[in-house]
Amino acid sequence: MLYKLYLKKGTVYIPTTVNQARAVYMDIEPVTVVPVADGEALRRAMRDTIPKENRFVPPSVEDARKPPVLLKYTGDKSWSAFMRGTSPWSIYEKDGKYQIEGYHIHRKGYWERDKNQTIELPAGTSLDVVIDRMIAILQEAAKE
Repeated sequence: MLYKLYLKKGTVYIPTTVNQARAVYMDIEPVTVVPVADGEALRRAMRDTIPKENRFVPPSVEDARKPPVLLKYTGDKSWSAFMRGTSPWSIYEKDGKYQIEGYHIHRKGYWERDKNQTIELPAGTSLDVVIDRMIAILQEAAKE
């Protein structure tokens, strides 16, 4: 399972993430938009949005031609404009073990995993604990 969150200008964007092939995922609607300062609304949004598993949606030529769904919500004109000032995060779950990953922009212009922002949670950690940790991380990142 992969779950993505994007923090930009005090707002958290939580898209629905679908699986398109082995290790290929795409953000689609619905996208939940929540102010980072509202911890309770964030908790509800994550609880309601985190899938039990990412449903499979086969890739299509139309998908490749469409602008990324998040641009519609942020008002950015391009993906590179969206990337500027955005703090992307992912929550991975495999076999009951969660991992939170932050990303930074590589010098070549794409996001890559930031090893300094990777948190592996012990096996058996509940989803509620993962959500609380993610909220704390997002709220702290919003202060920077």
